[in-house]
Amino acid sequence: MVLFGLIGYCTNTVENPITGEVQRVQLSPEQEIELGLQARSQMAQEFGGLYPDEQLQQYLDNVGQRVVQQSIASQSPYPFEFHLLRDPETINAFALPGGQIFITAGLMRQLRSEAQLAGILGHEVGHVVARHGAQHLAKRQLGAALVNAVGIAASDTPEGGRRAAVIAQAVNQMIQLRYGRDDELESDRLGFRFMTEAQYNPQGKVELMEILGSARQGNEPPEFFSTHPNPGNRIQRLEALIQENYPNGVPPQLEEGRDTFRQVQPRLP
Repeated sequence: MVLFGLIGYCTNTVENPITGEVQRVQLSPEQEIELGLQARSQMAQEFGGLYPDEQLQQYLDNVGQRVVQQSIASQSPYPFEFHLLRDPETINAFALPGGQIFITAGLMRQLRSEAQLAGILGHEVGHVVARHGAQHLAKRQLGAALVNAVGIAASDTPEGGRRAAVIAQAVNQMIQLRYGRDDELESDRLGFRFMTEAQYNPQGKVELMEILGSARQGNEPPEFFSTHPNPGNRIQRLEALIQENYPNGVPPQLEEGRDTFRQVQPRLP
């Protein structure tokens, strides 16, 4: 079984249409989408459920969809959905395969501009578009089981129960997922591209990293850096990207959105 699993992992390669990278994944985009849809409720429960404010949720949707629809991310096959989680203490954001993206109230209230929010959402969209979650599941040898399980809803039959257990196992893997250095750098580059194509000021991404770097929970760094390890010199890399793309300075029409964000932030505790 191990041999067949290894052969399957090594031979299942596809080219990512947006990044151009040849990847080893065992889930199709349709199966990634179904996994995310079946897993989103469990993921939300891990962080106290969804935040009970429709206006904040609508604002998050608007920013997230702008980042997607006004960038090359719109060419991906994933129907992105954005969720604000109730947890006021955890400072984190994460994505499930297939386009389900989450941000905690704890992180949201640390931000000071819409461009900063676009920076974090663009980064998570980058993880989805680059299929980092699907690659992780393939490496954990869950892919073959998920191919048979995803797309079939849990039922009262023993077979349905076994498939539901496989999906639950995959969700637990995603909750505990720690991205690698290369994944983080790629998502930083993709997120930069997505937010600037959506006409957000990329300096917001630099400010976001500064905020995360200074936000400590007791003596510990924010949860974001446990699931998204800092690859080192991150701010310098982002500033280099800005200089490379805008050698004459960031165009003034790129939006920061401080006033707009200030209007919704009081709705957070």
